[in-house]
Amino acid sequence: MKFRVERDALADAVAWTAKSLPNRPPVPVLAGVLLAVGDGRLTVSGFDYEVSSQVQVDVQPDEEGTVLVSGRLLAEITRALPAKPVDVATEGSRVEITCGSARFTLPTMPVEDYPALPAMPRSAGRIDAALFATAVAQVAIAAGRDETLPMITGVKFELERNTLTLLATDRYRAAMRELEWQPDEADTSLSALVPARTLSETARALGPLGGTVGIALSAPGAGEGMIGFAGGERRTTSRLLEGDNYPPLRSIFPAEFTSHARVPAAALAEVVKRVALVAERNNPVRLSFSSDGLVVEAGATEDARASEALECEYNGEPMTTAFNPQYLLDGLAQLGRPIAKLTFVDPMKPAVVSGSTEDNDDDTSYRYLIMPVRFANQ
Repeated sequence: MKFRVERDALADAVAWTAKSLPNRPPVPVLAGVLLAVGDGRLTVSGFDYEVSSQVQVDVQPDEEGTVLVSGRLLAEITRALPAKPVDVATEGSRVEITCGSARFTLPTMPVEDYPALPAMPRSAGRIDAALFATAVAQVAIAAGRDETLPMITGVKFELERNTLTLLATDRYRAAMRELEWQPDEADTSLSALVPARTLSETARALGPLGGTVGIALSAPGAGEGMIGFAGGERRTTSRLLEGDNYPPLRSIFPAEFTSHARVPAAALAEVVKRVALVAERNNPVRLSFSSDGLVVEAGATEDARASEALECEYNGEPMTTAFNPQYLLDGLAQLGRPIAKLTFVDPMKPAVVSGSTEDNDDDTSYRYLIMPVRFANQ
């Protein structure tokens, strides 16, 4: 194998593929990336039996072939190369990388031991790449990180006709985003539970490419569940999580509320950050709403304390509630609108945060639910 390729194109391709490689592979070859040259293109692939990644790059080929090398090491090397064309060639059991006066020689791994990448499932439809990336970021923040409860580490996909709904929860908060997509079949009705980490990395990588992202999903009863995403010259597949007992998140979002507040999202975030400086780990910040505005407080009588007031529009009986500050900040950061609308049923029941504008143009396509925290005076 021998070819020349632009440095940035090679570095991006290897970095994209190496992200999905396991930190502790069960077998050594799964730490590698597969470089295959054919038909004037370089295909860079990675697979760990759970997630596969593949990207194609235009190259100037001198000799076709396939080689397997350490993915993380190759990613570090290509990222550090000077901005010049890169020559890659195999020499026996080693591969040589030359860029300007820089030269690296890497050992190869047995290609015959590398597993075949899974085929893409059946195409289900397409969605705008930038919109998809935004929606995934909004929802994935609420997914759990406790690997002992794998079900809540996923993002639920619900595909009904031309509406795609993303849902996630870690039991203390939940997020839901509804958006339009282009199904291949008008009567599409599918659901899947996708690992949040894989989904987030995929969406971040495909979003900036523009255009659309193809979504492929294995049909129910077609064996092991799998989802695939394709955008530009990149594609990835992932095994699905078992989601038969996933909580019915739609039902926990209140249909009615007794009070609501409208606060500038950026201003509220800054106040929460400042006040939370005196809150010990896992201690909440308290929000007191009245017709006079909002007061944010943290700390106890015998400890450091902080409070700050800011203007807000509030409708309802005066009330005080409390939240984990980081959970609240996570939701505020994803609204995409200048005004945060907080709706309440009761101080000790979940609150819902959504985006709005100064002209009261509410956006309910994204809703972030957060559980209140009990504090000393309750």
